[in-house]
Amino acid sequence: MPLRWPRRLGRAVLDAALPPHCLTCDNAVDQQGTQCAACFAKLRFITEPCCARCGLPLPHGDAVCESCERAPPIFEQARAPILYDDGARALILPFKHADRTELAVPLAMHMARAGAALLARADILVPVPLHWRRLFKRRYNQAALLARQLAGRVGKPCIPDALRRPRATTPLGGLTAFERRIAVDGVFVVAPGHVLRLQGKRVLLVDDVMTSGATANGCARALLAAGVAAVDVLAAARVPDPRADAV
Repeated sequence: MPLRWPRRLGRAVLDAALPPHCLTCDNAVDQQGTQCAACFAKLRFITEPCCARCGLPLPHGDAVCESCERAPPIFEQARAPILYDDGARALILPFKHADRTELAVPLAMHMARAGAALLARADILVPVPLHWRRLFKRRYNQAALLARQLAGRVGKPCIPDALRRPRATTPLGGLTAFERRIAVDGVFVVAPGHVLRLQGKRVLLVDDVMTSGATANGCARALLAAGVAAVDVLAAARVPDPRADAV
């Protein structure tokens, strides 16, 4: 109990010196690391009903979406807490491109809620990797930051470098689902030094944004080929289904 007082005092001093502001605008908030009511209201949370495989929101209570029925994903299940729209972009784009690494904390909080079942059954968390050139330019892998935050919350191991991306790909934004699938085909490999640790384990693959699922499938294919028992996917945000053009 006494140990709480220094933390509270330190927080009070910090708030007095740097009054808390919304994570995504300049509005004042009551607590550091939170959003104001207006910005929070812009987030569109994904709730039931959603596809049992890919987590896509569904208008009715169908168990599996049409895309997953026609082309089942390689991973078992995917979940994300929010839809990738303007509200989500206000959190994710600064986190991804503007060195706002502190945004990993609130994003991971939302992910832990939406992916509670996946986190509970996971043995190991593995982030989607960046090609070394992109990692050098950005200086951090945003998926790895999210994976570490989630692993710390649930007390599960995280292997940040379990997957590698030895071949660079063109930016996937603007590509169709079919073009994305072709672009990432054979791109991901499991690091040889982690194969034994991964064999027979259920892996939770972590990413910032899930679009068509091509990247998640590419990573899952490499993991399963290395002897992983099963792969689930947890992303911070989910793009409304772009896969209709792939079938």
